[in-house]
Amino acid sequence: MSDEPKPLPLAVALQYDKQTDRAPRILAKGRGLVAEKILALATENDIVIEANPVLAEALSHVEVDDTIPTELYEAVAAVIGFVLRQSRAVGWKPDEPGAE
Repeated sequence: MSDEPKPLPLAVALQYDKQTDRAPRILAKGRGLVAEKILALATENDIVIEANPVLAEALSHVEVDDTIPTELYEAVAAVIGFVLRQSRAVGWKPDEPGAE
């Protein structure tokens, strides 16, 4: 068994509005209890969660309210595609009023 401490959970929340944003931006981020709270709020609000520790770690270096860096566009686009597919599978339509 390893004596290394278990890494704290990390969560990064993204927001993207195709009408107003030029790229997705960091809405919230945190480790430990803050990460747990972000995940709990997402779950409570039926927000799709994608577990991608490598991408989360990269995004954790971006300041809250900043847009993601161009070198992460492709990875984030894959996550957004996943979220849209999952959301549509449960009947969510992003173009409906109040969908943002």
